[in-house]
Amino acid sequence: MMKRVNKIAIELPIPEHGDMNAAAAVQELMGGKFGEMSTLNNYMFQSFNFRGKKKLKPFYDLIASITAEEFGHVELVANAINLLSIGNTVPGDPDTAPLQNGKDARYSTHFTTTAQTAYPGDGMGRPWNGSYVNNSGTLVEDLLANYLLEIGARNHKMRVYEMTTHPTALEMIGYLLVRGGTHVIAYAKAIEVATGVDVGKMLPVPSLDNNQFDYAKKFMDQGLFNVLYTWGEADYRDINQIWKGANPETGETLRVIDGMPEGAAVPDLPEIPEQFAPGIDRDDYYQILKRLKSNM
Repeated sequence: MMKRVNKIAIELPIPEHGDMNAAAAVQELMGGKFGEMSTLNNYMFQSFNFRGKKKLKPFYDLIASITAEEFGHVELVANAINLLSIGNTVPGDPDTAPLQNGKDARYSTHFTTTAQTAYPGDGMGRPWNGSYVNNSGTLVEDLLANYLLEIGARNHKMRVYEMTTHPTALEMIGYLLVRGGTHVIAYAKAIEVATGVDVGKMLPVPSLDNNQFDYAKKFMDQGLFNVLYTWGEADYRDINQIWKGANPETGETLRVIDGMPEGAAVPDLPEIPEQFAPGIDRDDYYQILKRLKSNM
């Protein structure tokens, strides 16, 4: 089962004005082939379908614990997209075309299908596709696929980072660059334990160091490049049999935290009457409030 905590992974800056095209670019990090919906669903189905959970428990624990974190990453990307939509339209009479900005936006889905909020699709409006999931049931094959998936996801994050200067987008991407890089190392270590091969040396992947991204530096300084979480459950603590020793990129000691990230408050999105969202006027609200309290 999954336990939900009403927080997001980090605090995101609440902008006075968003950027509709930055939101469109960030959509690729949500529902693209290498987006957070793909990392989540790859690891989630691998953990659900894992054969030999008891015999190969450290590997199962690793995939299961990263699955839990990926739920939070999907949530974080969604909230960044939602915040990037603040202030892009203003209320008005329907005949004044209050959503006219939507016709010039690259991602009109944000104005038609959603109420200027995240969509489970890529940066071009294509819905996320289940064929992006690799779950062969063969442990080493799946671990290698995960390693390459995380590398592809990191590459996409670096590119989207360079597409915008909006601080809300960059804060989110900076954090995910650090955590995604951590998962690259985690799967490389798992492959080495399973096969004896240092995949990082066998398949070196040239990429920029996290410290070259200003919005990633503070998360590096917090040591988030060196930790994995058990999410507070004793069931997944055997990840310490894989996640141990030194970080191969920094030389710092790897740590398993018996718990979860501290997190931050979930943004409370403002109403947007021009999108009829949430579509509850003052009179409706008081009627709902009355019904809610009727059985107290």
